[in-house]
Amino acid sequence: MADVKTAAAKNTNTGHAGKPNNASGFMINLLIVVACIAVAHLVFYLVLGSASNFKDEQKHVAKNFLGTMYSGGWVVPILLSTLLTLVCFIIERALTIIKAKGKIAAGEFVRKVQYNLANKNIDAAIAECDKQSGSVGNVMRAGLIKYREMTTNTELATEQKVMSIQKEIEEATALELPMLEKNLVFLSTISSAATLLGLFGTVMGMIRSFAAMANAGAPDAAALAGGISEALINTATGIGTSFLAIIFYNFFTTIIDGITFGIDESGFTLTQSFAANYK
Repeated sequence: MADVKTAAAKNTNTGHAGKPNNASGFMINLLIVVACIAVAHLVFYLVLGSASNFKDEQKHVAKNFLGTMYSGGWVVPILLSTLLTLVCFIIERALTIIKAKGKIAAGEFVRKVQYNLANKNIDAAIAECDKQSGSVGNVMRAGLIKYREMTTNTELATEQKVMSIQKEIEEATALELPMLEKNLVFLSTISSAATLLGLFGTVMGMIRSFAAMANAGAPDAAALAGGISEALINTATGIGTSFLAIIFYNFFTTIIDGITFGIDESGFTLTQSFAANYK
């Protein structure tokens, strides 16, 4: 009964603690997105729209690439906002996942823990977890604390002790994995949305170009070519943003899969070691 009450209290505390974290995380993400939108619009109007980028005061003829980007229309600042948001979350995920990998490779770390457990030196195994200081080490440490507790438990059978250790590992894993996968949804969404947004901007630019030609009454190949060039700026920006999002999304998910494998390996190591050493 005491174990059940302790577990229930632990789950309750975790739930209460998680709500503020989720709320604060949402607010931080929202502020990042809003800041990226603001910066993108400032860049669009103050940098790209600078008079020095055009040959005339009415900004009809671009003098350089920045002026051509400005001529892409109102979709350009939206694409720039998307690109800045992507860069921010790439940096955020990189810092988090690099920290989660820890200071020692998962395979080497598990071998060291296995060696210490084979010698029944649980404290040394826990010390290795502190040295690893990553997600695998955090999960292993939680499991080892329960492991040490079960070695002195005389009330439960071996199978029950193994199940208790496995349950502790599962709870620790449930706390680590959401932290690893958090905000990856921004990268996956941008990878699809940026291309579509770029194509939308291109279509809008083409519509403006042909409408201007129709109103002029006579075909103007130079004006049409310039309009198409401006319209394709949106496609180039959208595809470039989507390319970066796909590359980094796959890069991060590959690292997370490696960490997850290390966590699974560590859990298997603990349960098998306990079953072999404390029958």
